[in-house]
Amino acid sequence: MKINYMTKEKKKKVVVAFSGGLDTSYTVMYLAKEKGYEVYAACADTGGFSKAQLKANEENAYKLGAKEYVTLDVTKEYYEKSLKFMIFGNVLRNGTYPISVSSERIFQGIAIARYAKEIGADAIAHGSTGAGNDQVRFDMTFLVMYPGVEIITLTRDNVLSRQQEVDYLNKNGFKADFAKLKYSYNVGIWGTSICGGEILDSAQGLPESAYLKKVAKKGSEQLKIEFRKGEIRAVNGKVFSDKIKAIRAIEEIGAAYGIGRDMHVGDTIIGIKGRVGFEAAAPMLIIGAHRFLEKYTLSKWQQYWKDQVANWYGMFLHESQYLEPVMRDIEAMLTESQRNVNGTVTLELRPLSFSTVGVESKDDLVKTKFGEYGEAQKGWTADEAKGFIKVTSTPLRVYYANHKDEL
Repeated sequence: MKINYMTKEKKKKVVVAFSGGLDTSYTVMYLAKEKGYEVYAACADTGGFSKAQLKANEENAYKLGAKEYVTLDVTKEYYEKSLKFMIFGNVLRNGTYPISVSSERIFQGIAIARYAKEIGADAIAHGSTGAGNDQVRFDMTFLVMYPGVEIITLTRDNVLSRQQEVDYLNKNGFKADFAKLKYSYNVGIWGTSICGGEILDSAQGLPESAYLKKVAKKGSEQLKIEFRKGEIRAVNGKVFSDKIKAIRAIEEIGAAYGIGRDMHVGDTIIGIKGRVGFEAAAPMLIIGAHRFLEKYTLSKWQQYWKDQVANWYGMFLHESQYLEPVMRDIEAMLTESQRNVNGTVTLELRPLSFSTVGVESKDDLVKTKFGEYGEAQKGWTADEAKGFIKVTSTPLRVYYANHKDEL
């Protein structure tokens, strides 16, 4: 007699962009338990997780029902493909905010999509809500990097409340503490963002208690940052081949003074206004020093045009347009602009602020045989100066000769 055996239907694979927070924890458990997915929890680290946090993420992922857990360390890739160019461009959103979360999410999304393709996943899930920028950054990256993949967003699609997610996890035996805190933080290599609390009231600022890094030093000290072709080479004389370690060293020094605290207000991708507090000692010190060095080593028009394209670079990063081909063109221009940005910048640090002191550079354009500003000219005569001034004034003299009533 011939026996027919029923074959078990193969489970669908889903990669969950797993941060270890409430939304992604709920997503892992719900997809594994209720939907029968084979869940792969992937934590994309761009420099914001400690070893202890990554270990806890791994343990919790398996408790929640994941088949596999993986940490995707993309910190160096994040530096080489984004942070480096933000330094070259002195990029600050609205002149204030070092674009940390925006750029991190793009590279986390790229890493997740790459991993999902490698394992042949049928779907990718993330924990974004429907009111923020991250939903755009993740979805757009997945749509481009992994065409046709299903994108699952339980929190967004089901408009889930925090309490609903906590209750579900507790009911199913996962007792981790997801108490609602006054502030929420996103910690990364390029700064920490702070949301909630007084941020929600436009008239208020953040109290000292809201900041993770406290002011531990008084008085002042000097910090020396050496750049070679626009990249950090040394900090206080110590040479770093690993640029991430150099950034961390600067962060440790600056954070002890509470440097880099500020409030950013800007336009979100979806069109509403957003407000966020942040603390970012390393970005503000590095960009401050780098911009100061460029004033000495770049021509007027190099600085002008570099500022124009760098502003666009920052806007495109924020707007989830990192994969737009023009970004590679802007990066090429920014890289070329750094060929003479060499030297050591001295900064004076003090509680909650810093100032630029001076520059030592073989490419210093302030030091010139043609003259010293405000002192004496060496490259032209007094009569030549008078002639230059007269010719320069010609368009104005022509205009006002015909419009004397406007003077």
